[in-house]
Amino acid sequence: MARPHPPEFEKTKVVAENRRARFEYFLEEFFEAGIALTGTEVKSLRFGEGTIAEAYAEIKNGEVNLINANIPEYNFGNRFNHEPKRPRKLLLRARQIEKMEKSIGREGMTLIPMSVYFNGRGRAKVELALAKGKKLHDKRETVKARDWKRDQQRLMRERG
Repeated sequence: MARPHPPEFEKTKVVAENRRARFEYFLEEFFEAGIALTGTEVKSLRFGEGTIAEAYAEIKNGEVNLINANIPEYNFGNRFNHEPKRPRKLLLRARQIEKMEKSIGREGMTLIPMSVYFNGRGRAKVELALAKGKKLHDKRETVKARDWKRDQQRLMRERG
């Protein structure tokens, strides 16, 4: 009998989020990827340290790498500590990588890490999004819609 699939994107402990990406990009499709880490990187992430604000993912030679993600050195590590901004290999299926490659081939698409988290089994995962950059007028519309939504909530509270 086949094993049932766990619910997708089961996030038990979110370590880092890229909240700015929702403002800067149109997010089209999401992927969950494993991440190849060293021991001190995992320990540092378990302490809740790490940022992906300026990070992105690139595909080279059929492999996906996370570039510019900062996982600071583990405080209690010794000479075997890791380099904070090294490229980290992301673990995905070949079909997913092909799909991403085709999408990136189109104009303006990029791979953005949305969050780094630990799933229910204690494995470090990265949520990737295929995204297309917003123009300035799109960003203005986003701000306008957010402000209007906030005003609506305030009016509903007042009228009660």
